[in-house]
Amino acid sequence: MQIQDCRAIVTGGASGLGEATVRNIVGNGGKAVIFDQSEENGLHLQEELGEAVLFLKTDVTKEEDIQRTVSKAADFMGAVNAVVNCAGIGIAEKVLGRNGTHNLSLFSRVINVNLVGTFNVIRLAAEKMITNEVNDKNERGVIINTASVAAFDGQIGQAAYSASKGGIVGMTLPIARELARYGIRVMTIAPGLFHTPMFDTLPQEARDSLGKMVPFPPRLGYPAEYAQLVQSIIENPMLNGETIRLDGAIRMQPK
Repeated sequence: MQIQDCRAIVTGGASGLGEATVRNIVGNGGKAVIFDQSEENGLHLQEELGEAVLFLKTDVTKEEDIQRTVSKAADFMGAVNAVVNCAGIGIAEKVLGRNGTHNLSLFSRVINVNLVGTFNVIRLAAEKMITNEVNDKNERGVIINTASVAAFDGQIGQAAYSASKGGIVGMTLPIARELARYGIRVMTIAPGLFHTPMFDTLPQEARDSLGKMVPFPPRLGYPAEYAQLVQSIIENPMLNGETIRLDGAIRMQPK
């Protein structure tokens, strides 16, 4: 699939890695529908990028929301042949902290948004994708999920986040194997330290210090570099059923 032929749903597409992905797809001639909770950011991006973009306020954890918005996305673009799952949340809480044990409802919420939400979008988008005509490479679509290096190098306080991202890694291959018969590929990207809005709350000195933890290049990753890998996955039909670390060779320490 070529990037200009992309008709993509991007969850979490109103900011950070998702926004960079939307900008790259549209900048190369494709179309994108943003699934996000932030109306302000989503509508601003829709207005800026024009008629190739549609924003739909969406909760990825709700079945009825995704059923509705996937159908609207297909109507807007004429088809859905790509999904990039960037929606997610993160927390830091110890199993045994100063104020007691890890909050169970908070643990469940992280799993629900990051893992269950990703799966919810995969299953309902795949249902739409199988109706596509195959292209010249016998493809009907590609699904790209976002995990994290925390899936492999989880730090103290990341039990919930690491579990959710590890689940995304774990379901990549079985779903890729299942959807292969339909010509739908499934890949996952595991980013390291990237300059997303979460880091904007930190002073520049702290951001520079975190960046220096990366062997090379010794800086935070740029969202555009994530979007560049998304494009490579979209355009390379042999990339399937695998998780790619995008991390500058960093390996996170316990804390």
